Amino acid sequence: LGNDWNKAYKKSARVVGDVIGKYHPHGDIAVYNTIVRMAQPFSLRYMLVDGQGNFGSIDGDSAAAMRYTEVRMSKIAHELLADLDKETVDYVPNYDGTEQIPAVLPTKIPNLLINGASGIAVGMATNIPPHNLGEVIDGCLAYIDNEAITI
Repeated sequence: LGNDWNKAYKKSARVVGDVIGKYHPHGDIAVYNTIVRMAQPFSLRYMLVDGQGNFGSIDGDSAAAMRYTEVRMSKIAHELLADLDKETVDYVPNYDGTEQIPAVLPTKIPNLLINGASGIAVGMATNIPPHNLGEVIDGCLAYIDNEAITI
């Protein structure tokens, strides 16, 4: 889609349709709610989506319908896809075999650590708090220098 941080915004409905058609054949609301969450400054420490329009509020106000909002990737989200075109990861068929998609993302940033995660699955729960990117990078570099490092 060319939804780069330095290009024009695209209608959220267009992005949702593309995701459902190529990568995730499930409900449009689940996909849109995910996009909304990634565009909310109060949901992620480092937003992955740069949104234009009403994406809700910390007080619980809902986002506008996807036909009214526009999105593009944030600058930091590009680091999740860095060097994808250089065959840095394996590709696998998508759900219906019509597209080749990366098996994993060749990210330059530890997104799980910097944005955290919380949720409940079958018999399990997690709550990983977000961390400062600079401190995470410093910690990674210290570990590379000394694998026996302790806290």
